[in-house]
Amino acid sequence: MNIDIGGVYDILLKIIIKSKNTMKSTRQKVLQTLTTNPGSTIVDIAEAVGINAISVRHHLTSLQADGLVNAEEERHGVGRPRLVYFLTEKGQEKFPKRYYHLTTNLLQQMKKYLSEKQYRSVFVNMANDISDEFEINLKPLSFEERLDFLVKVMESEGFQFSWTKKDGNYHIDEISCPYYQIGKEHPEVCLFDRSLISNILSIPIEEIQHKKKSNNHCVFIIKE
Repeated sequence: MNIDIGGVYDILLKIIIKSKNTMKSTRQKVLQTLTTNPGSTIVDIAEAVGINAISVRHHLTSLQADGLVNAEEERHGVGRPRLVYFLTEKGQEKFPKRYYHLTTNLLQQMKKYLSEKQYRSVFVNMANDISDEFEINLKPLSFEERLDFLVKVMESEGFQFSWTKKDGNYHIDEISCPYYQIGKEHPEVCLFDRSLISNILSIPIEEIQHKKKSNNHCVFIIKE
């Protein structure tokens, strides 16, 4: 059976991207904000949703009572710690299921009809197509300038990234991943972001150490 791999991953991307734009109510917008920006404060959420802080606090209280949101204390300099908010596992599952099920079913069919090498190449090729668009822009950039560029590219793809330098190593924090739920069942999806990081930074993918963190976050570590 012949399968147009290029066509398959184009469809896959469109399905996943479209699923991020289907939520309309204020309550759903709060959940959407915490999906793309976990660890947001009440002020952050108010600015993103376009309502006042009192209304945000009301919605968060309701969402916490329903088991959809958790709050954690975070220290930020001198003074009292502030509260930051994250979706719970139950909260993650509130997003529209039809796109999630269609995507997972599509991936299952791909696994059935493609070899493992072909299947994994789909996600690598997705990353290659994106990074190829920026090849000229990347040539004159230093490594740290490429890291800044990476943050912007990943943001355009629905991720939230930041980077720091610690003990001579570069730490790239993946604060938010639009494919988190799908990646739990199909971890090969993570090849997409790892390949994109590899391409933009111009380093072998094997040199990128990937670690899972709390609150559904990942960190990528690269030795200087």
